[in-house]
Amino acid sequence: MAASSASASASAAAPPGGSNPAGPGGASGLTASITGTMNKKKKPFLGMPAPLGYVPGLGRGATGFTTRSDIGPARDANDPVDDRHAPPGKRTVGDQMKKNQADDDDEDLNDTNYDEFNGYAGSLFSSGPYEKDDEEADAIYAALDKRMDERRKERREQREKEEIEKYRMERPKIQQQFSDLKRKLAEVTEEEWLSIPEVGDARNKRQRNPRYEKLTPVPDSFFAKHLQTGENHTSVDPRQTQFGGLNTPYPGGLNTPYPGGMTPGLMTPGTGELDMRKIGQARNTLMDMRLSQVSDSVSGQTVVDPKGYLTDLNSMIPTHGGDINDIKKARLLLKSVRETNPHHPPAWIASARLEEVTGKLQVARNLIMKGTEMCPKSEDVWLEAARLQPGDTAKAVVAQAVRHLPQSVRIYIRAAELETDIRAKKRVLRKALEHVPNSVRLWKAAVELEEPEDARIMLSRAVECCPTSVELWLALARLETYENARKVLNKARENIPTDRHIWITAAKLEEANGNTQMVEKIIDRAITSLRANGVEINREQWIQDAEECDKAGSVATCQAIMRAVIGIGIEEEDRKHTWMEDADSCVAHNALECARAIYAYALQVFPSKKSVWLRAAYFEKNHGTRESLEALLQRAVAHCPKAEVLWLMGAKSKWLAGDVPAARSILALAFQVFMKSVKLEWVLGNIAAAQELCEEALKHYEDFPKLWMMKGQIEEQDELIEKAREAYNQGLKKCPHSTPLWLLLSRLEEKVGQLTRARAILEKSRLKNPKNPDLWLESVRLEYRAGLKNIANTLMAKALQECPNSGILWSEAIFLEARPQRKTKSVDALKKCEHDPHVLLAVAKLFWSERKITKAREWFHRTVKIDSDLGDAWAFFYKFELQHGTEEQQEEVKKRCENAEPRHGELWCEVSKDIENWQKKIGEILVVVAAKIKNAF
Repeated sequence: MAASSASASASAAAPPGGSNPAGPGGASGLTASITGTMNKKKKPFLGMPAPLGYVPGLGRGATGFTTRSDIGPARDANDPVDDRHAPPGKRTVGDQMKKNQADDDDEDLNDTNYDEFNGYAGSLFSSGPYEKDDEEADAIYAALDKRMDERRKERREQREKEEIEKYRMERPKIQQQFSDLKRKLAEVTEEEWLSIPEVGDARNKRQRNPRYEKLTPVPDSFFAKHLQTGENHTSVDPRQTQFGGLNTPYPGGLNTPYPGGMTPGLMTPGTGELDMRKIGQARNTLMDMRLSQVSDSVSGQTVVDPKGYLTDLNSMIPTHGGDINDIKKARLLLKSVRETNPHHPPAWIASARLEEVTGKLQVARNLIMKGTEMCPKSEDVWLEAARLQPGDTAKAVVAQAVRHLPQSVRIYIRAAELETDIRAKKRVLRKALEHVPNSVRLWKAAVELEEPEDARIMLSRAVECCPTSVELWLALARLETYENARKVLNKARENIPTDRHIWITAAKLEEANGNTQMVEKIIDRAITSLRANGVEINREQWIQDAEECDKAGSVATCQAIMRAVIGIGIEEEDRKHTWMEDADSCVAHNALECARAIYAYALQVFPSKKSVWLRAAYFEKNHGTRESLEALLQRAVAHCPKAEVLWLMGAKSKWLAGDVPAARSILALAFQVFMKSVKLEWVLGNIAAAQELCEEALKHYEDFPKLWMMKGQIEEQDELIEKAREAYNQGLKKCPHSTPLWLLLSRLEEKVGQLTRARAILEKSRLKNPKNPDLWLESVRLEYRAGLKNIANTLMAKALQECPNSGILWSEAIFLEARPQRKTKSVDALKKCEHDPHVLLAVAKLFWSERKITKAREWFHRTVKIDSDLGDAWAFFYKFELQHGTEEQQEEVKKRCENAEPRHGELWCEVSKDIENWQKKIGEILVVVAAKIKNAF
């Protein structure tokens, strides 16, 4: 029943008149269903490339083995390779294997290829990848190499120059070898010169008289005839000469009997290389260009010279013939750009300028105005349009531009430039400032048109609108009064803490108003503030600012800048060389005060360098005054007494000024050269030579006490007491006011036991040199050493009455008292001599004797700070630290003493001037003096 019903329904559904129950539609549906079933079974990744890093079989563990199919069949070393065209040495498998092995072993790491300084000759990592950090490292090393090369560049160039000069001296050029003969030509007389025979011409007649080639121009008809025929001829047809006509190129044709006849229409431009018609068109184009270029752009009136125009045009044809095609190409190219991108401003500007160059000014104006329509927001197009338009039209263009671009500063500036009336310019700029109040350029242009008072008011408003503009702040400060200018600059520093010009202007302001002591503080504060705000101090820029200050007359400011920045960024070994170059550069720039400041700073750092003193002296001689030169030389000979040239320069300066006695006195001061010579022979043990030099020096400079002292000490060293006494007495006759001579004679008498004579000598010295604390101190000590303490106290009282402010007497008086009274005496001493180093040293020793270590150390610090040149203070301080301080404190005192280089002090000079210690350095002398000190106080 079910089957019958199904067949019945199927037959009912079949269309009438059709034998196929399924029909075409049924077959296609069945195909689609089968295809869909097959697509479902197909994997979506089949036929696609494998992802990055995919390893087949890795997920199921099928990796780690290699089959023959992976590496190919085994091959013998003698088998040929697949490449039939391989070069010799690579034609077998064995050759290829050797080549690959050699590539792998390129790096030679043998010991013979290793250098202790440079490493291996090759790169250990040449086969490795070259990454970004390798590139950065190479760049850093290259920069370091360049920096090191620049540091030694000048010295290297100087050395190379010297080597070249030496080479030229050893191997001179031919012209140098004959230079002496050339100089002798000056001795040749006119008769000898005229008698020299002329050099004959050894060439033959043809070479002496060449026949120049004659060229005849060919008419245009000749070229036209060959353009028609397309043939190449190298000679003229004899029939042309016979008949005077042209031969027709057609076979069987006739000779034209008319001279010069040419059939029109036979010209075939496609077969020739020269088109006569285009030459005519080019001439017309050039004539049009010439007329356009010489015409007046405003009035249109021509200024062409009709007589010389054709000559000028003919001279232009060869030079401009190629430019015409270029202009056409450029015009077509720019037209294509405009049509492709009509809103591209540079295309319109370039098109207008092309037409302007070719002389078509009106076309250029039309193009640029079209550009303003297409690019109304481009200020470059509007400015170009204003430039091309004349007078009033340009103003209208600018007005239209302002409506489209109300924030454009350049358009406002152009509008102001087009105005001829000052009031109109002001009106334009003020209108511009209403729309663009934060434009520094507009404010500057507006302020330049105003009077000083109105300009000051405008600048006050300008700095409010543009608080970061240094120029506006500085301009306002220049127009304000002194007090207001200081306030303005302070506000400027608050708004712009990273600009150095504000600080420099502040320093110049203080200098201009006579407040020079503030200049140094302002510059130092500027350096500190700028560094705190992260600004790098550029030494070259500051030196340029100093030169500008020098040229502006701000001497104190330029010198302060130089002192502040001259040492920045300079290595210690390059300081002298660099500073001398800076000084020469300043002199070349006519910044003399800057150069003077550099020399002054260099002399502070190198006070014993004769070369620096000489450079400074020559600078003052060439650019300074006589007074400045003499003052400098006076300081120079004090620091470099052995430099004879400095003494001679000072004497010559006095002599040229007419001051002969001063010149004589300067030369007399040169006795120090003699003195140093005597001392040199003395320390070397050449006593006879030292005595001889001393005698010779005394013949020239008998009124110099140091020579007499040295003579007496040499005699005293040899135990020649009588000769020493005689030398001291003779010296006192010549130099009765020399305190050291009196002291040496007194100590000599005391040494030999003549106490009464020593006492008499000191009394005589005090009569001739009243109120001399050193002589009084020696008298007191003489009695104290003799055991006469009461007489010593009496003499001390008299000494303090005569010299109440003498620190050495008060320091000695403290320790003459008994221990209970020493503190009271020290208070009296401090009242009389509060800042005397001897009194401060005595107080420190007093605290030391009472075992008050902290107070003693504090007073020792005060003493060496007040007078770092007092060697006795350093010796007592070092002795104190040896007993009560740590090793660090001892080394600190020793190092500070070496930096201070003391030269004075009773105990210090006794050791430092001893002949046996002449080679000892400051630190060694300090140890010796400290060892001699005994705590007997």
